Amino acid sequence: MKIVLFTHPAFLAHQSMPRFAQMIKEGMKQKGHEVIKWHPRAFFYKLAFKKPILEKWLGYLDQFLVFPIEVKLRLLNCSKETLFVFSDNALGPWVPLVCKRHHVVHCHDFLAQQSAFGLLPENKTGITGKQYQKFIHRGYCKAENFISISKKTQTDLHLLLSQKPKKSRVVYNGLNQKFEPAEKSIVIREILSKRYNIDLLEGYILHIGGNAFYKNKLGVLEIYDEWAKSFKAKVPLILIGEYPTEEMIAFKENSRASKSIYFLSNVDDLQLQQFYQGASVMVFPSLYEGFGWPIVEAMASGSLVITTDEDPMKEVAGEAGFYIPKKPHDPEKVENWKMTAAKELEKIMQLTAEERSDAVAKSILRSKKFSSQDFVNSVEIIYQEILQNK
Repeated sequence: MKIVLFTHPAFLAHQSMPRFAQMIKEGMKQKGHEVIKWHPRAFFYKLAFKKPILEKWLGYLDQFLVFPIEVKLRLLNCSKETLFVFSDNALGPWVPLVCKRHHVVHCHDFLAQQSAFGLLPENKTGITGKQYQKFIHRGYCKAENFISISKKTQTDLHLLLSQKPKKSRVVYNGLNQKFEPAEKSIVIREILSKRYNIDLLEGYILHIGGNAFYKNKLGVLEIYDEWAKSFKAKVPLILIGEYPTEEMIAFKENSRASKSIYFLSNVDDLQLQQFYQGASVMVFPSLYEGFGWPIVEAMASGSLVITTDEDPMKEVAGEAGFYIPKKPHDPEKVENWKMTAAKELEKIMQLTAEERSDAVAKSILRSKKFSSQDFVNSVEIIYQEILQNK
C-alpha cells in the first residue's frame, strides 16, 4: 500500500497525537508499506514572534489556507490506489480535499465537538470556538470510513455524523511506549524519594492528567481529602500533569492533608514510568474520555487503578479495574460521592499481600489486550479493505 498520513502540524506541539501518528507510520512501514506524512509547515506562524494570540491565528492561515493549496498540488502526483489516512478527527477540515478518493479518519474523542454543540453544558465554548468546531464537523462529515479508539468514541461519532458511514470500526489503542512492572517497587520508590525529596517509601496515590474539566483533577483532591479525614491517610498524593490552577492550589492549602499533596510538572517519560511502577494505586475519576491512556499505562506498569464506572474507562479497564460512580453535577450529592470513592480507595490500601498480587496480575494481563502490534495488524486489515472497496 501507498499511504499518505495527514498529521497535526509540528508547531502546535501536541504530545499524544504525534505518538499515535508515529505508531501508524512505523507499524505500516515495518509491514512493507510506503508511508508519507503530510502536515502544514510554519510560514505565517513564524511571523507571530511567539505571541500566543498571533500564533493561533497565523497558524490557522498555514493550516487552512496554505496547506490545502499544497495538498491539491501534491494530489496531481498521487496514484488512484493511494490511501489517505487522517490521524485525528480534528483534522476534519482537510477531509474534503480527498473525500472522493480512498480515505479513512481515525477518531479519538469528540469532547470539543460536544461542548461546542451544547451537549456538555458544564463546559462552555466561545463564539469563535463554536465556529471552529463546526468547521471541523463539516469536514469529517464528508468522510465515508472511520476507525474509533473505543466503542464509546464510535457511539459519539455516529451521533454527530450527518449520514451513516460506509465503514465504521473500533480498534483499541496500542501502547506506544514501553511500560512494564518493576522487579522491586521499593527500589523505584527509593529513587523517586531521593529525586523529589518526598517520602514515598510506604507507597503513594497517583494521578496522571491535565487540567481539562473532564479529567476531574479537583475530584482527585476531594477524594484524597475525604480519605484523609475518614481513614487517616498514610501515604502522599502525587498529581502529575499541568501546573495546578488557582482553585486546585487553594483546595490543597485548605486540605487537612495539605502537607501530603504534591503537584509535579515537567516529568519526563522515564520518571513517568517509574511513578507508575511505584504507585500503590492510580486514581483516575474522569468524567469523559475518548480512551483513557493512563489506565492502560498504569496497569502495564503493575499499578492498580480506580476509575469511573462508565465507558470508555470501564471498557478499557475491564474486570481489572476498581470503580467509583461518576462525580455528580448536583453539589448536594458530591459529599456522598466523595465518601464512596474514599471507601474504595481504603479498600485497595487494605488489600493483603496476596490480594494485591492477584489484583496486579489482573491489571498486567488486561493491559496486554492493548498492544501496538495488535493495533497495527487490525488497522492494516481495514486499510486494505478500503482500498479493495469491501
